[in-house]
Amino acid sequence: MQDIIRLTTEIETNYPELYIYLSETPLPLGEADQKTVRTDDVKQYLETLKTQLEHHIETHKNTRK
Repeated sequence: MQDIIRLTTEIETNYPELYIYLSETPLPLGEADQKTVRTDDVKQYLETLKTQLEHHIETHKNTRK
């Protein structure tokens, strides 16, 4: 969870144009009847955030100051 917090803070600070889309990237919760978040779900979410940031940087590297 600390990695997710650090990454979302970095995105919010350095890539606000990407940050607005994070609410559209839900944390997967596995089984619908499951009420807890599994470690694998958190890891998958972190990897999704990393991938989104990498893609954003790659596709927008010429538009940043």
